[in-house]
Amino acid sequence: MSEQTKTASGGRTVVIAGAGMAGVQTAVALREQGWDGTIRLLGAEPHDPYDRPPLSKAVLLGRAEGSAFAVDFGSLSIDLSLGVEATGLRPDEHVLETTAGPLPYDVLVIATGADPVSLPGSAGLPGVHVLRTLDDAERLRPVLAGQHDVVAVGAGWIGAEFATAAREAGCRVTVVEAADRPLAGALPAEVAAHMTDWYAQAGARLLTGTGVAALEPGAVVLADGTRLPADAVVVGIGARPATGWLAGSGIELAADGSVVTDDRLHTSRPDVYAVGDCASFPSARYGERLLVHHWDNALQGPRTVAENIVHGPDEAPVYDPVPYFWSEQFGRFVQYAGHHAAADEMIWRGDPEGAAWTVCWLRSGVLVALLAVGRPRDLAQGRRLIEQGAALDREKAADASVPLKGAVLTVSAP
Repeated sequence: MSEQTKTASGGRTVVIAGAGMAGVQTAVALREQGWDGTIRLLGAEPHDPYDRPPLSKAVLLGRAEGSAFAVDFGSLSIDLSLGVEATGLRPDEHVLETTAGPLPYDVLVIATGADPVSLPGSAGLPGVHVLRTLDDAERLRPVLAGQHDVVAVGAGWIGAEFATAAREAGCRVTVVEAADRPLAGALPAEVAAHMTDWYAQAGARLLTGTGVAALEPGAVVLADGTRLPADAVVVGIGARPATGWLAGSGIELAADGSVVTDDRLHTSRPDVYAVGDCASFPSARYGERLLVHHWDNALQGPRTVAENIVHGPDEAPVYDPVPYFWSEQFGRFVQYAGHHAAADEMIWRGDPEGAAWTVCWLRSGVLVALLAVGRPRDLAQGRRLIEQGAALDREKAADASVPLKGAVLTVSAP
């Protein structure tokens, strides 16, 4: 460690609010970057910090008891406090308000994640669940083990993953989606249309174009009056940044509730950073501010935060990743990289009615995003090509027998 780093960190305290992936990785990255001051990591839940993706898979199906991170907090001299929630912030005084009392800091990292969106009037109703935390998965596990009638509200990523696990467990599953197709908020209609039949093929019933009018004991009442029997209801209609506790703090929030950061994840107030599901950042690559609610963002962002805290913004890199996520649903491995909102062209690779296919999105001939179903090599190559700003030969890109990297015309890193 350099003398400059020792001077910058020695005797100073970083407080990290949130002990999910983003918070834990920030704490670890600080030590890796040479921070020798105090690190206090606060987790709102009583459990040791854990990874979330297994919750909708192995944990939900009873194949794992949990998914705790393999991090030795003691050996890294990270002061971990569980069951402590952030409740307010006084940035002028460098004080974080928590359920355990006020906590002074020299640097604060906001990593409080996101909260699931609930159906109006569903709070506290017996048999109504969300799937976000370890406790949520534990409450749902006996429902699946009992092979009950379950209704999932929302055919997004979480709804599809829950329906997959519930069918695998032997439950009778109905998925209700207000939009006219699954993944309506994530993918264009012509792409999502080819994923609709996956539900029926797995033995799940998918009802689109109808909303939920009411929840009753043992039933879901749809907007058209249909009553669906339901021993349990799982609501998966999205998530919002968990930033309500920042009201009145002076920290700038976007209209979607996310903490507004610059391209190095620094907020509008000195000595305060934000990372993960609660933070949005400007992307020069895509020309807009991005809010990315996915695991890879919570893994990558902490490195930028740690380098900024330890070395300062002049030495730290700009944060402008190629967003990435993956999902396992109905026996298919689905991966997505990039951001297709500004694309002006779409290319298919393979038969979308088959087991493996890919969609590529281009902007002015340059690859900006792709969705790969059962084609992990396309995803791996495509992600690198997006990072490089590669232009593609359209005819070769559409030929599924040609490796995607073989379709490159020119490379011009953004």
